[in-house]
Amino acid sequence: MKALIIAAPRSGSGKTLVTLGLMAAARAQGLRVAGAKIGPDYIDPAFHAVATGQPSVNLDGWSMPPALVDHLLAGQAANADLVVMEAAMGLFDGVAAPEGRSGAGADLAARCGIPVVLVLDVSGQSHSAGAVALGMARFDPRVHIAGVIVNRVASDRHLAQVAEGVARAGLPLLGAIRRDGELAVPERHLGLVQAGEIAGLDALLNRLGRCLADAVSLDDLLTRAAPVITSAPRADALLPPPPGQRIAVARDAAFSFLYPHMLAGWREMGAEICFFSPLADEAPPKDADACWLPGGYPELHAGTIAAASRFLSGLRDFAASRPVHGECGGYMVLGAVLEDADGVSHPMAGLLDHATSFKRRKLALGYRRASLLHGGVLGAAGSMLRGHEFHYASVTDAGTDLPLCRLWDATGKDLGGAGGVRGLVSGSFLHLICREA
Repeated sequence: MKALIIAAPRSGSGKTLVTLGLMAAARAQGLRVAGAKIGPDYIDPAFHAVATGQPSVNLDGWSMPPALVDHLLAGQAANADLVVMEAAMGLFDGVAAPEGRSGAGADLAARCGIPVVLVLDVSGQSHSAGAVALGMARFDPRVHIAGVIVNRVASDRHLAQVAEGVARAGLPLLGAIRRDGELAVPERHLGLVQAGEIAGLDALLNRLGRCLADAVSLDDLLTRAAPVITSAPRADALLPPPPGQRIAVARDAAFSFLYPHMLAGWREMGAEICFFSPLADEAPPKDADACWLPGGYPELHAGTIAAASRFLSGLRDFAASRPVHGECGGYMVLGAVLEDADGVSHPMAGLLDHATSFKRRKLALGYRRASLLHGGVLGAAGSMLRGHEFHYASVTDAGTDLPLCRLWDATGKDLGGAGGVRGLVSGSFLHLICREA
């Protein structure tokens, strides 16, 4: 079982396309492939799962203690010949933190000894690509750059110049991908359009696989992969406990941002997951003993949700006797009103009384530490959790509910109370990742 990290100097270089293409190409050769996303990204793992045929995971050095990272990585490696790990942003981009805990892909590469394949977008440059590669290779001697794949190559002459620069840097040029405007995945305000919403995704993945196979020597690439651990202790104590024995989880185009390791962890601890679709006007199953509304894109489906009478009435009935928790988009739906991008206000469940707006946008992005102010499905009062926020919606009326937690950002800045709790209902914009070790 071997692994590679696909990384780049910055976002937008083509990491995701190279990652998916490599997954598809390796799978087409009969290899068992598993995926992982380094960092708090809930969209890319769904693409990995389609490309590999098995679930992907997130590995995050800031929010997850090393034991949890090792546990999740071992789980991926145990069922694969190759684990392809996609870094977020730039390889060395993270937050100020003790060594190894910045959240950067480089931290994981250094600690686990996993080689990095560097993806360079060479549009608008030639020999300078070598200087960029050289700087990345020398920036941290603990990180091994196994080679370079160049992306968006314009011509044979362009490639020759780029190759000269990379050779001068002393790094292997593992492949070159020509400029192709059709090799792209649609995007929206929180990143890529979700995998389940893209018609013809299998055909796109097959094309990416052929492109990688043509542009890169797959055998050469695989020889540069390194072994990874395949066993690690259980990490139950690091994950929040299941909110119930039988958990109703909303899942559709409006509710999909729930980390794979959370669901897997709940199942490992004996819980049963039953999915339902608010957009199909389905209520939480009556035989469930807890309900979880993940994040997603409720702002794009606010009218449909407001008209989903069976869902809303069933959710209210459920909350009268059993816990309901909402994360980010789910928290918005638990409130009184959601204003969409056109300024139209839609009534929501009203189980909490805050109001949110997607028209009055304000980006909230970053890691969060949370201290629970009230006990409930996330743990006892005083429990410390780690996660992140990523949303454009704003709270336009805080309402009268008690705050669920107190938040701090990665620098230690106190962000004050957040979210809301009323009876058995709770929610916040926090995407939960794990307990604080």
